[in-house]
Amino acid sequence: MTTNTISALAEPLGDDAVQPPRIGELLVQAGKLSARDLDRALSAQQEMGGMLGRVLVSLGLVSDSDVALALSIQLGIPLVPADGFPDLMPEVEGLLPEFLQANAIYPLRLEGGELHVAMAVPQDAFVVKALHLSTGCTIRPHLALEGDIEKALAEPVEEADDADDGFGDGSDGGDFVEHLKDLASEAPVIRLVNTIIGRVIDLRASDIHLEPFDDGLHVRYRVDGVIHPGELVPPRLSAAVNSRVKLLAHLDIAERRLPQDGRIKTRVKGRELDLRVSTVPTVHGESVVMRVLDRASVRLELEKMGFEKDTLSRFNTLLARPHGILLVTGPTGSGKTTTLYAALAKIDAAAQKIITVEDPVEYQLEGINQIQVHSQINLTFANALRSILRQDPDIIMIGEMRDGETAQIAVQSALTGHLVLSTLHTNTAAGAVIRMQDMGVEPYLITSAVNGVLAQRLVRTLCGHCKEPYEPGPEVRESSGLLRFGSVGKPIYRAVGCEQCRQSGYRGRTGIHELLVLDEPMRRAIIEGRDANVLNTIAAQSGMLSLYEDGLRKVVAGHTTLDELARVTQDQTDA
Repeated sequence: MTTNTISALAEPLGDDAVQPPRIGELLVQAGKLSARDLDRALSAQQEMGGMLGRVLVSLGLVSDSDVALALSIQLGIPLVPADGFPDLMPEVEGLLPEFLQANAIYPLRLEGGELHVAMAVPQDAFVVKALHLSTGCTIRPHLALEGDIEKALAEPVEEADDADDGFGDGSDGGDFVEHLKDLASEAPVIRLVNTIIGRVIDLRASDIHLEPFDDGLHVRYRVDGVIHPGELVPPRLSAAVNSRVKLLAHLDIAERRLPQDGRIKTRVKGRELDLRVSTVPTVHGESVVMRVLDRASVRLELEKMGFEKDTLSRFNTLLARPHGILLVTGPTGSGKTTTLYAALAKIDAAAQKIITVEDPVEYQLEGINQIQVHSQINLTFANALRSILRQDPDIIMIGEMRDGETAQIAVQSALTGHLVLSTLHTNTAAGAVIRMQDMGVEPYLITSAVNGVLAQRLVRTLCGHCKEPYEPGPEVRESSGLLRFGSVGKPIYRAVGCEQCRQSGYRGRTGIHELLVLDEPMRRAIIEGRDANVLNTIAAQSGMLSLYEDGLRKVVAGHTTLDELARVTQDQTDA
């Protein structure tokens, strides 16, 4: 069956059609896809995300051409074949080659004030509007495969006789970018972005997510580690809002197909905020995440970070050692970097030389030399570490041990008289030892260099205005382990919700910890190649409480709930 079969399916669609046909249905009706394969693809789409057409192609169920033809029918616009691109681009003032390349656009022809263009994403209203503003023409989008557009753009363009084709030295290129800036600088867009950013103070949000979908730009806020829905920006403003954020972050607003990173410094309700901005392209547009770096809200005191007295005492003992490695481990967002900053703040920077290597530098610390990693110029963690060893440091902080090379240099630094602080992404403290072995560090080097590993999580703390005491049943006390830490008859608390906590039942977060110290039994087990489960057992025999057990102490103390503890510690295994 040929692609003409798909084209034929468009004929019954008239003005009375309630909605355009779905791509999957078109492909099934054309015989390009079985109903069973469509169901498989829809299930995969739930997991992978993205548009169905992309999922179908990635699964190898249909070709790019089949999807493109079905999409052209769905959108009701022409499809440009690979050989349908003119050798000579129309002369249109205001077109910027870089923008055409970045957004996969090829001008086809100019007819009576109407500019026909081939686009890989013709439904992108922002790009269409930008083209209209820059050229003054009515834009007529056509659909084409991205690869065909890129090939056509890469071919030498024939020049008109007067050589004035609007591309030349790029003197008009700035006008096109200015039009993009104008879209993002309209008063409603500015007010909307200011409102979105301003809400982080009231919500105590750590992240702002701007996620594009068919129905508009979904704004979501991460508060106390949990994402909550926010505003829905209408489709006509979605791209302009993202462009406004990119302008503030000094990013290239014309580049919408590659990830970008930037930073915004702003003042919100009298407080200085740093926003770390990350953009990535998705099938619906650019997804933007702003990480809120609020120095005023960061507690750089270990005593205020949820440590129990016994754990804090042992951690401070490890921190006071003149050399060796002290690791903090946990998933993204578990507060590892903040713990390292608090540890450095406890050290007298005036009496010792402290150097950090970070990606990114989240907060600037007084008296400490902080280095920002720049992979683009080959300033990696490993290369930076080699250089700072010649800077006569006493203490080195590595933002993250990402690879074996960095781990090896950290070990050598510790063995040559430096105290090294760093982080790893593992679920348990014992898992960090196994991870270092997986990175190529020999067990005898681990036992010689590593002093201890702190695993941590952040649990939400109960709202003091509405938390409710209750008496758990005997089965709950026994199965949860509460009997070990709380006497029978003593109540624990549940979350309720009120205006003070915005009906969540929680307000703020605190840490739970497990601290593995490399004593002689632990070193012997590591040399013998024991797995993480055995290492956990040995650590427990030496007095280590697991993350869950430390959390139970906070449940008994009325700081959090059993449900919250279960949510945060459900990953307590390491392969």
